[in-house]
Amino acid sequence: MSFLQKEMIKSKANSMHDPSRLSSRLLQHRGPIQKRDYEPVSWTEYFSERKPVDVNGDIFHVYQQGTEGPLLVLLHGGGYSALTWSQFTKCIIGLVTCQVLAIDMRGHGGTTTKNDDDLSINTLSTDVAKILEIVSNNQPVILVGHSLGGAVAVRSAPLIPNIAGVVVIDVVEGTAIDALRSMQGFLRSRPSSFSSISKAIEWCVRSGQIRNNHSAKVSVPGQIKNVETEVLGADDLESKSEAEDINTNSAPLGGPMGVIPEGELSTSSAPTDVNTTKYTWRINLAKTEKYWNEWFEGLSAAFLDILAPKMLLLAGVDRLDRELTVGQMQGKFQLQVLTACGHAVQEDLPDKVAEAVATFLVRHKYAKPTADFTWTVPAC
Repeated sequence: MSFLQKEMIKSKANSMHDPSRLSSRLLQHRGPIQKRDYEPVSWTEYFSERKPVDVNGDIFHVYQQGTEGPLLVLLHGGGYSALTWSQFTKCIIGLVTCQVLAIDMRGHGGTTTKNDDDLSINTLSTDVAKILEIVSNNQPVILVGHSLGGAVAVRSAPLIPNIAGVVVIDVVEGTAIDALRSMQGFLRSRPSSFSSISKAIEWCVRSGQIRNNHSAKVSVPGQIKNVETEVLGADDLESKSEAEDINTNSAPLGGPMGVIPEGELSTSSAPTDVNTTKYTWRINLAKTEKYWNEWFEGLSAAFLDILAPKMLLLAGVDRLDRELTVGQMQGKFQLQVLTACGHAVQEDLPDKVAEAVATFLVRHKYAKPTADFTWTVPAC
C-alpha cells in the first residue's frame, strides 16, 4: 500500500473537520522545495583559455580547450556568444580527443572591431577564415555552427583549405526565412534591461529561450553588458569574483544536465527591478534586420555543395525543406534529429549534441574516442 493510500485511510475520520491535515503531512513527506538558483558561473569552469586574435586591427575573442586532435571551430547564433558552447565543450572533450575553438563573432561577446555593425554574411564568413589562418596551424578543421553560426559555417567552408567537415545545428533556409517575419515582434517582447546578471539568467530560463539552467548560468553573461561601463557581463563577473566568493557548484535545477521539463517553462518575463537598469543586451539585434535575408537565402544549396562530409542536426524533422529532403534521400549529408529541446539545441541538450558530433568525428576517422565513449552507427 502506498504512502498516499495510507494517509487517505487515516484521514477519513477527521478530514471533514480538518481538510488541511492530509495536504500538510504530504508536503512534509515530500521535503522542502528546492529554490532555483540563477547565480552566474565563470567561463573558466569550461575553457582553459580565452585570448584575443588580432585580424587587421579587429580583436576577436576566442575560447579554447584541448591540445590534441582535430580543431572544432564553434560558431554561435545571432545574439549569443562563444559561451553558448560551454556545456557542449565539457561533454565533447570527454568523448573524443579534439581541440575546441569557440569564437565571439563580430558584434557579439567580447569581440571588438572597427565596424561592429557590419554583419553581412560575407564579412562574418571572411572573419572566420582569417582567424583560422592565424590559429589553425593547417590542422583538420571541423566547423560547427548554430543558427546564424550555421549559415556562417556553410559560407566559410569554401574559404578554408584545411576544412574536414561541417556540422550545422537547427537552421534550414525555408524555415529560417519564414521565421524572420515574426522576429521583430519577438525582439520587442524581450525585456530591454536587467537589474543584475542573475535576473537576465532567470528570464532566459523561465521564458524558455534556454531550457538548461546549468548552461544559462555560464552563457547568458556573454550576451549582456554593463550599461555604465560597457563591460561584458562575463567580464563583469570575473572582476566581481576577485572581491566575493561566487558559488560555482550550485544545486542542480531540473532533470539530467539541468534541463527544465517543458511543463515548468513560463512565457512571462522574470521579475526585474524596473528602477534599476544595470545590464542590457550586448547586441541590438533589431538593428541587424537588413542582413537577415542574406544570412539564409541560398543556404540549402550552399550546404549541399560543400564537398567535405557534413551533418545537419535539427530540433524536429518538420524543419527540413524540400531541397534538403531530396539531398538527404540522395545521401549527401547525415541527418540527426533531437527532440525535447528548443532552438538552442547545444545548450538544452549538450550531452546529446556532443554524442552526435563525436560520432560524426569517429565515423569519418577525424578523432579517436576516449575510453568513456562507445559510438554507434547513426540511424540516418
